[in-house]
Amino acid sequence: MKKIKIAVIGCGTIATNAHIPAYEKNPLAEIKYFCDIIPERTEAKVKEFGGIAVTDYKDILNDPEIEAVSVCTPNDVHAQIATDFLNAGKNVLCEKPAARTYDEALVMQKAQHETGKILNIGVVNRFNSSVNRIKKIIDNGELGEIYHVYGSFRSHRAIPGLGGPFTTKSIAGGGVLIDWGVHFLDLIMYCCGDPEPKTVSGQYYSKLGKNIKDYTFLDMWAGPPIYDGTYDVEDFVTAMIRTQGPSITLNGAWAQNIGADEMFIDFLGSKAGIRLKYGGDFKIFGTKDGALTETTARYQNDNHFDNEIDSFLKCIIDGEKSPAHIDTVIITAKIMQAIYDSSERGNEISFEK
Repeated sequence: MKKIKIAVIGCGTIATNAHIPAYEKNPLAEIKYFCDIIPERTEAKVKEFGGIAVTDYKDILNDPEIEAVSVCTPNDVHAQIATDFLNAGKNVLCEKPAARTYDEALVMQKAQHETGKILNIGVVNRFNSSVNRIKKIIDNGELGEIYHVYGSFRSHRAIPGLGGPFTTKSIAGGGVLIDWGVHFLDLIMYCCGDPEPKTVSGQYYSKLGKNIKDYTFLDMWAGPPIYDGTYDVEDFVTAMIRTQGPSITLNGAWAQNIGADEMFIDFLGSKAGIRLKYGGDFKIFGTKDGALTETTARYQNDNHFDNEIDSFLKCIIDGEKSPAHIDTVIITAKIMQAIYDSSERGNEISFEK
């Protein structure tokens, strides 16, 4: 069987922990290039897996052997790199978020439409076992009408790499919304059939991390803090979204002065409801024979990154359209942009004509 030759662009955490292992175990793929601006990263990957190390992705744009790339870079170069590879005739899987802004995501979508190549976004929850079970339950009408969905992604003190790329708007595009919220919002949209938004009202705050030197924490992913660095993104966000389907509310915090983490999504239906523990299992709450019922669903979970990579490769082979295609995920980007715009303008954003 001829394998699809892959280039991995950006060899940091998400590539190391997710994309590379998934490609390595997939019989359809072979990684030819590891690309990163930090040579030590690529050299380590080549030593472990073989392949070729490069530091400039432009050097491999026109390699006819490369059919597909994973873009695992910081957000600020997603649009440029993905567009360059699409225009070079390559298929692209770009990590979430699609881009820093909705306008940048639209540029990526335009390139996909013009080239006809595949552009999938790394909204990995669309390939999660729990999420797909919930989507099937909803699609089958078991919950009745889904009239509202609530998502909570709140943590006590969890700002990543304070002062670095995660907290620099020009690189990341935003804070907790674009980092964590994209997963929660996109999961909700997927389960509910990706309804078009009607109105969006949001508010974000940058409070707890503003004074980097005074920020108290126990541990820090992507740390330690850079005390002379930048913090110009939000550490808290709240939003109300009306769609052609259910209404949606969100509360998210990288950091809050409440010592409890809350990572869940509630699907409220007219017949029953579901609470999904993010990254875990779910419970169904309903009624039967005049009694209240509570059912915990237990099952074997597949690795959703493996599923995501497998879907991407099969899209290349079969030409099928993935649930993570840019045409679908662009709606999530549109809503996130509206939340930011609503907060900055101090008014509701309407998409109704």
